[in-house]
Amino acid sequence: MNDSHVSTNGPALLTGRLVTGQAVVPDGAVLIDGDRIAFAGKASELPQRWRNVQPPVGWSGRHTLLPGLVDAHCHGGAGGEFGADAASAALAVDHHHRSGTTSLLGSLVSNSHDALVGGVTTCAALVAAGDLAGIHLEGPFLSMERRGAQNPAALCDVDAGLLEALAATATTAGAPAALAQMTFAPERPGATGLPALLGSHGVLAAVGHTDCDAETAWAALRAGLDAAPRGGRPLVTHVFNGMAPLHHRAPGPVSAALAAAGRGEAILEVIGDGVHLAPATVRMLFDLVGAQGICLITDATAASGMPDGTYTLGGQDVIVSGRTARLARGNSIAGGVATLLDVVRWCVQSAGIPLLDAVTAASSTPSQALALPGIGSLQAGHVADVVVVDDELSLQAVLRRGVWLTR
Repeated sequence: MNDSHVSTNGPALLTGRLVTGQAVVPDGAVLIDGDRIAFAGKASELPQRWRNVQPPVGWSGRHTLLPGLVDAHCHGGAGGEFGADAASAALAVDHHHRSGTTSLLGSLVSNSHDALVGGVTTCAALVAAGDLAGIHLEGPFLSMERRGAQNPAALCDVDAGLLEALAATATTAGAPAALAQMTFAPERPGATGLPALLGSHGVLAAVGHTDCDAETAWAALRAGLDAAPRGGRPLVTHVFNGMAPLHHRAPGPVSAALAAAGRGEAILEVIGDGVHLAPATVRMLFDLVGAQGICLITDATAASGMPDGTYTLGGQDVIVSGRTARLARGNSIAGGVATLLDVVRWCVQSAGIPLLDAVTAASSTPSQALALPGIGSLQAGHVADVVVVDDELSLQAVLRRGVWLTR
């Protein structure tokens, strides 16, 4: 079925296996009323007043229903990039929405002042329209040594004036709270006071692309926790990637990140796509900190949903081959090509993560981290975002805000 942007036209009943955020319900039901969930739970407990509501035409009831997925770190898709123009960004938004990521941040890589202002202007308009949940600034206050695919010419020490300008740009574009998170390297000059400045603008601090030692990372995460807006927790940008490896005599930022997340004081971004981390590494992270301490992310680029070939990321050429993206110059891994549902599927099928944990880390945990009310869980009163999959976790349909994007 290929229906596009079709309303449910009144209450609709969806039945099947539910992943609610607290449990997997084998014989469940979700009652959609407009753009909200009116009921989610065991089919046998559906209130009498809704017993006569019919499912959509052709509904089999043999599917699994997931909450809409939430991606806190995504640069683009379908050939479009969030740092480019409005048409390009719209391509990326539509691709990920239709792939089951019903809420996502538009991530901007390190770039010049003018390019970042342009990217924020484009993305803030999408935030104001409800198409993006916010903006992620990945830089430019990052480590030269651990820059990964970040443009070295764009990296700089902390510049409070730049952050103020970007916040003002978002406000002018009609989305004053659009800036959601910012990745920075805590060893950069001026970084000590950055978490507090970010918090004053409602922005989560995220430690990443850093070559700092464990003590510096620990202090930055503590400062990020103290300054986190809306009772949140600081993030660790794609843990293990873009930072020194864990070593028993030089533990580096990884040790501080694992310890903070284990204490419930930070959330780890994890790219579970089979390229960035080994299956055993992903299992270890879930065992150590649990699904409530992990945001599964894609780090997706314009190449997501596209064939192998050459694409761009922040003005740099990226070559995708065998579903791995690398810079044309330097050969560094340059983001991902998966959708968030692809990540969930890989975590379950290749890394052995329980379905409930994988879905939690791709929905309710990022929703809580980003303070998105009513998002990320199948429960009464929440926004009607539902991802329908089969037993192999292959996509069957997407309902976003009570409207079928694909069915």
